[in-house]
Amino acid sequence: MTEIAEMEGDVFLADSVVVAEGKLYAQGAGWDTIMTNTFPFRQSRIGIGILLRVPWMATNQMHDFTLKIVDPDENPLTIAAAPAGVEVPEGLVKEVRGQFNMGRPPFLAQGDSQVVPIAINLDGLEFTDANSYSVVFSVDGKECAHRLPLRVRLAPQLMGVGRTAQFGR
Repeated sequence: MTEIAEMEGDVFLADSVVVAEGKLYAQGAGWDTIMTNTFPFRQSRIGIGILLRVPWMATNQMHDFTLKIVDPDENPLTIAAAPAGVEVPEGLVKEVRGQFNMGRPPFLAQGDSQVVPIAINLDGLEFTDANSYSVVFSVDGKECAHRLPLRVRLAPQLMGVGRTAQFGR
C-alpha cells in the first residue's frame, strides 16, 4: 500500500510573524481587510503565517514552496523590486520562494505527520486601488492551503467631522 504524500497548510494574516525554536509567533493576527483613506497606498508590513502539515512519506526530501498574492484575474501583485544581480521579468518580484527538508526525529512514530511553521513578512506592499486579493501558498507546484482572502478597501469618509451630533431632540 502506497501512502500519498499530500501536504496541507493553514495560512493566516498578521501584522508580523516570526519562527523561533520551531514555533510560529504572530503579532496582530486574525484580520483579512485593510482600510485606507487614499490610493495608491503602501502597507508597512503584512505578516503571513503558515502551518504546514508534512506527512511521513514527504519527509527526508527537499520541497520547494511559493507564496504569491493574486488579484481576481490571477495577476500576481508586485512584492518588491528585484535585488541587484537578480534577473526577473520587468525587474519585479511577484512571489516568495523557499525550500525546506523535514527529517524524521527518532521519537516520531511511523506514519506520523509533522508541522513546519513558516513566517513571511512583506514590507511596503503597494496597492493602487480597492480590490480583493488571494494569498496563494503552494508546495512543489501544488496549492496546499485554502486561498486566503486579502481585501483592500477605501475607508468610509465621515460627514461633518468636527461637528457634534445631536440625537433625540
